[in-house]
Amino acid sequence: MTRRRFAAVALLAAAVAGCSSAPTTEKKLPPVNPRAASLAEGFGTMDRLVETARREGSLTLVGVPRDWVNYGAVMDRFSGEYGVRVNVVEPGASSQREIDIARSAPAGQAPDVFDLGMDVAIANTQRFAPYKVAAWQDIPDAVKDLKGHWYAGYGGYMSIGYDPRKVPAPKSFADLLRPGYAVALPGDPLRTAAAFNGVMAASLQGGRPEAKRGLEFFGTLKRSGAFRAPSQANTLVDWDYVNAPKAAESAGDDKPAWKVVIPSGAVLASYYVQAISKKAPHPAAARLWQEFLYGDEAQNLFLKGFARPARWEAMEMNGKLDRQAAAKLPPVPGAPVLLTVPQTDEAKTFLKANWAKVMK
Repeated sequence: MTRRRFAAVALLAAAVAGCSSAPTTEKKLPPVNPRAASLAEGFGTMDRLVETARREGSLTLVGVPRDWVNYGAVMDRFSGEYGVRVNVVEPGASSQREIDIARSAPAGQAPDVFDLGMDVAIANTQRFAPYKVAAWQDIPDAVKDLKGHWYAGYGGYMSIGYDPRKVPAPKSFADLLRPGYAVALPGDPLRTAAAFNGVMAASLQGGRPEAKRGLEFFGTLKRSGAFRAPSQANTLVDWDYVNAPKAAESAGDDKPAWKVVIPSGAVLASYYVQAISKKAPHPAAARLWQEFLYGDEAQNLFLKGFARPARWEAMEMNGKLDRQAAAKLPPVPGAPVLLTVPQTDEAKTFLKANWAKVMK
């Protein structure tokens, strides 16, 4: 070896040694904490969250049927993407029933995540582990607990579904008092949240709810013979994510069998919220599920199921909203009203005392 070549090799070796001993600037990640209140705090990166959830292997949900707002597609996509099995306990459970199931479940078999009406979530906040998803800022403040115990995932507006072959298109609840309409609620408003909200939507006046007005409206329908069971009705007061799929099925027919409208002057909104159980047997999988639900893909899957994603406004602004799916929903004619907890409690108390007497 010549002196020149020897010197070159020595210089290269010194350079390599110098590089290997240089201090690293890579940020040190925190220890994994599956019960942390955020992705950054508990995992540092999405990859570490995914890895931890995969080790847990499964996720237990409650009260979410596969045919409800496209949940089947959401669950399948989650399992396919992350390799975490999804189990659903009592798919048809009501919001309160979800809480009851969690309360009585044996250790290790409780639901990891809840899908609840907002009133039930507020009443059971102490049962939930706070967790703020990465998209936290996109969720409107009015539909989330600011400490992260629960937050809206999807929702909709109370609507009027009707058979256009039998009745003209209604524009307001007042139109349903005209001859020809046979009107139904989706159940007993003392037991069914959708029926209760149907009564409250009919009660709105100037943006203000009053249960007495709603009861008087349906009492008038009852006395005229126009209040019917759903199987006998040509008009159904229910959420738009229930009426809109039915309308979409017949949209291509020469004579559509169903259409849907959100009545003017009575734009009542409501959201289902997500919450992680404090006792979640699979805490990392629960947090991965929440991160997935609030990503663009899952929010658009809800939209394809005719529900309005909680991140609608942010996704619309950044061009991520599925406009084709959004176009299938009925337009909203005015500012929406969200019932407060005191308004809801007062209305339920009033209807409990008076509904049966008026509607007998």
